[in-house]
Amino acid sequence: MESERLYQVQKEDLPKLEDLLTQCFKEDPLYHSLIPNKEVRERLMPELFKCDLTEFYECCDIYADSPECNSLLVVSDEMEPYEHLFKAYFTEIAAALKTDGYLLKEDASMHTFWNFILGRDYLNSAWTDQLHQKHRLHVIYLAVRPNMQHHGLADVLMNEVIRYADEHRMMVSLETHNPVNVEFYQRFDFKVFGIVQKHFNLKQYCLIREIRKRESAAK
Repeated sequence: MESERLYQVQKEDLPKLEDLLTQCFKEDPLYHSLIPNKEVRERLMPELFKCDLTEFYECCDIYADSPECNSLLVVSDEMEPYEHLFKAYFTEIAAALKTDGYLLKEDASMHTFWNFILGRDYLNSAWTDQLHQKHRLHVIYLAVRPNMQHHGLADVLMNEVIRYADEHRMMVSLETHNPVNVEFYQRFDFKVFGIVQKHFNLKQYCLIREIRKRESAAK
């Protein structure tokens, strides 16, 4: 996804975004389910987000509202050429190996590591295979720093996703583990495609926004 209206994140911005994600997701149901021990969770989450952002910087589009990076959008264009997907595949493998190392280092009991194995369906977007639609954007992260929430920054980011999707007639997909977020996305014409619930008392809401039909030409 290309955007001239948003700030394109640079590599030197990544530490700020690691902190942003750690703040935004410290109470998220997903991480409380996968890492129930608070001390382990607080140690591990910054490392996980560092790993995520390093991976996504190589194979996705990362935007913020401004160079201050008070909000974050990570989006994947499923129509990327094959060579980009090939690079993304090996980047993902490297990130997974690094993540496994962090999990084992921070919790030698392997309890957290095993939770991540059981929760793999919550940690990927395999459900999108059911859409049979590659002309699609997938929103991986949409986050706003807690002290900057309720200032319309999430709307700014999502409106740009919608603008691009409509301009290129693309579906948009995403998932959230927080039921409060579902209503927010429904404002942008997303609908719940399905709900994933496996091994944990945790629901993953899988949402899609259909391709917009072209308006009829004025007579």
